[in-house]
Amino acid sequence: MPEEGRLSFGRLGQVSQADILVHMSDPRMAEHMPLMTFQWDAARVAAFVEAKEACWDADGLGHWAFFADEEYVGWGGFQKEGDEWDFGLVLRPEWFGLGPRIACKALDLARADARIPFVTFLLPPSRSRIRGLERLGARPIGQVNYKGVPFLKFRLETI
Repeated sequence: MPEEGRLSFGRLGQVSQADILVHMSDPRMAEHMPLMTFQWDAARVAAFVEAKEACWDADGLGHWAFFADEEYVGWGGFQKEGDEWDFGLVLRPEWFGLGPRIACKALDLARADARIPFVTFLLPPSRSRIRGLERLGARPIGQVNYKGVPFLKFRLETI
């Protein structure tokens, strides 16, 4: 993994759509993203960024772009799913090691936000490494279907 450097959060609109396309077209991304059953192209990236920005408009919170020393390392954040705030994190493979640091920073923001009494996480059953969630204090809820696909659901109290 490259040197970690200073971590910052920005908006997806700050990232070159070509960079997002390269990131999401990497075959390693689809390994643990069972809802990604399509090929990424410029139109899909534009629609993706627009949809994630719409969450900010609707809910006042959404997905960020993550940067290490101003280099784009991935995206993720909070998305309102019914009455719950779900947290997701999708890093470029060479930056996977930043996951815990980014998650901790994002969860600190959730703890400071009165709208978020708890956070949920959905992981595909193919994810065998869940110790990081356990260390954060997340507890398993069970298996749920989301858009017809099974996921393991976890919950982390933030208050």
